[in-house]
Amino acid sequence: MTLLEQLAQKTLVGDGAMGSQLQNAGLEPGGCGEAWNIEHPDRVLAIQRGYVAAGSDCLTTNTFGGCRVMLERHALGHEVAAINRAAVEIAREAFGDRPGFVIGDIGPFGGLMEPYGEVPAADVRDAFGEQARALVDAGADAIIIETQTAFEELKLGIDAAREAGATCVIGSMAYDVGQDESQIFTMMGIHPQMAAEFLSENGADIVALNCGTGMDMRYAEHAVRVYRETCNLPLMAQPNAGLPELIKMKVHYGESPEQMAAGVPGLLAAGANIVGACCGSTADHIRLIRTAVDQHAET
Repeated sequence: MTLLEQLAQKTLVGDGAMGSQLQNAGLEPGGCGEAWNIEHPDRVLAIQRGYVAAGSDCLTTNTFGGCRVMLERHALGHEVAAINRAAVEIAREAFGDRPGFVIGDIGPFGGLMEPYGEVPAADVRDAFGEQARALVDAGADAIIIETQTAFEELKLGIDAAREAGATCVIGSMAYDVGQDESQIFTMMGIHPQMAAEFLSENGADIVALNCGTGMDMRYAEHAVRVYRETCNLPLMAQPNAGLPELIKMKVHYGESPEQMAAGVPGLLAAGANIVGACCGSTADHIRLIRTAVDQHAET
């Protein structure tokens, strides 16, 4: 059964943060977490097995910065295929005998395209295409183009995933809460309604949100409601575990597993079909989200 077929029958639970978990496992600040798919696959596997044990139906590959543009900053551009292939294999292994969906992750290329920046759109298109092919060839069940703030880069990612043969493409936006706390927009001024319309018209199968400044469960529910009012596609929500704080030179997120789980009924009522978490979340957050999703299904 495909991911989209499964979503037509039930709500699924995603996974939680990867970057902060890698840092907890020993990744140095500024290090290349994607390289760990080859250098320390056991540590990546342990993180993802933790999410599976907590109840994740979907695992996102450890490839957020896995395109050539990003990897070349660590002198690893020649390892694009190997790093992405290993990530899919690790996620698949994490499920063991349990059924689950591996979502190949394509994050931002980490810069600005022309004419706003110096990176040609053709370079980004090629980098996303290379990464998408590696993920699809390795057997990913879907591709997510995530933490996006501008339509130009998002469209390149969607097109790359389609051209690579992905059977399910997810477009996920990163929103920031405005100063008056009444509206949310991406860094480039995109409102959730605009995003839902764009994704519906440009080849996405699932409309999603993740990350962003202040994007907790409450604001995720707001975005999902706008998405649902705008389109009929399945929706995915992966909010942060609250706001980050710097404590003893380490970043901590203040929303507890209990607090995140308390927001799940609202997300589901708003229309979310996949509920997971992003920055600062752990297997404990996913475990209680799983419980909340199951309880909602029983009502």
